[in-house]
Amino acid sequence: MTLQRCGRESILLQLFANLALGVAMISLTVVIHTFGLIWITHAMSWITDRIRLAGHRSHLLAMNTVVIGVFVVLTAEVWLWALCYRLLGYITDFPTALYFATITFSTVGYGDVVPGHEWRMLAALEGVNGFVLIGWSTAYLVAAGIRVGPFRSGEHF
Repeated sequence: MTLQRCGRESILLQLFANLALGVAMISLTVVIHTFGLIWITHAMSWITDRIRLAGHRSHLLAMNTVVIGVFVVLTAEVWLWALCYRLLGYITDFPTALYFATITFSTVGYGDVVPGHEWRMLAALEGVNGFVLIGWSTAYLVAAGIRVGPFRSGEHF
């Protein structure tokens, strides 16, 4: 009975470690995402103020700036998750950690790299984190497309 209790306590401690680290990582990526989207908005405005076609802001340049900016922000967040896995020692080399973080964050989850039992809850939290941040990015892209891009509210929907 003592061995079972010790095993359950170990599992609960590992689960708590997964949740604590997952919440910290999610919080950090939300901060990165928030400031990243603010930076993208300023960058898009700065670029389209300086590069004008026929004296007007280019809608295509504005949207390209937004899409590339969102991609950069999401990439930074994926790299942060990969660094986390590498520092935990869960994955021994960074390219594999980056691959695993990318397929997990994007919720593709091929299954060719599988987390050990002790860190699988952390990987699940990364998937939820990626799902939320990609959704937030999509909402930002739609808003940018209506506000400064080639779309007008109600015109294409």
